[in-house]
Formats: sequence, structure tokens, C-alpha cells
Amino acid sequence: MKIAIGADRAGYELKETIKHFLAGLGVEAVDFGPPDGKEDVDYPDVGFAVASAIAEGKFERGILICGTGIGMTITADKVPGVRAALCHDTYSAERARGSNNAQVLTMGARVIGPELAKRIVHVWLHSEFDGGHSSRKVQKIMDGEQRYRGLRQAPETNSCS
Repeated sequence: MKIAIGADRAGYELKETIKHFLAGLGVEAVDFGPPDGKEDVDYPDVGFAVASAIAEGKFERGILICGTGIGMTITADKVPGVRAALCHDTYSAERARGSNNAQVLTMGARVIGPELAKRIVHVWLHSEFDGGHSSRKVQKIMDGEQRYRGLRQAPETNSCS
């Protein structure tokens, strides 16, 4: 299996740890950046690059890491055909694959430590989609994605009025 992996500056160190962990498992990780922890990289740039590569069929799965994992999740989920799941525990990682067929795992480097991240990745890699009742739900997600494609984005507001 070949995995796309990427991070912003906040997730750089954990990305490097996970790359080495994957290599030890015999999994090839293609790094989408940043090349070093000094470069200021915006998470949407890396998140869109990894998610697009998955949507295009270049990779089966991807791992994205930022400070909380939230920004990467939101970004990757904007790419049609991609389901990203933010996981900070092994149960969520297993269900991300089993129930949601998530191709992208996102994690927050400021939320979890490297040993837990390795366990999460291991569980996620070794989990498969259960199908069954979940197939209908995943299909509904994909149908909804098609239905909402092309809708105008509501203007962003900063007030609570």
C-alpha cells in the first residue's frame, strides 16, 4: 500500500514520526510536505493536495496532520469523493474505516502524542470497510455530495447577530 502523507508546520514532527513508523511496517509514504519544520505551510494547501491525489486514484489512503486535525479534516472533506476522519483514539480510527470507509486519517499534533498516533495509524491501516448497513449510509454521503456540488457558498460572517 502506498499512502499520501502531509502536514503543516504544527504537524511536521508528528508527520516525520508517522513516516518512519509506516516505513517500519513496510508501507510506502509519499510526503506532500512540508520538507522541513521551518517552512510555514498553510494546511489547506497540503490538505487539498493529498485529498486530490486520493480522489484521482493515485493513492488508496492518506494521512494529514495539523495542530488540532480540524483544519485538515475540513479541507480534505471538501474534495469530492474523499471522506476524511479526525481520530484521536483507536476506536474512532477503526470506525472511520469500518463504518465510513474514510480514506483519509487526520490527527492533531497538539492533541495527541506520538505513541498514541502510531497506535491510531496501525488500527486505521488494518481496518477495512464493513459494508452492510454502512454501505447505504456512505452512499447517502456520496449522493449528498453530488446534490450540493455547485451550490453557492454562503458569505462568511464574523458576527453573532
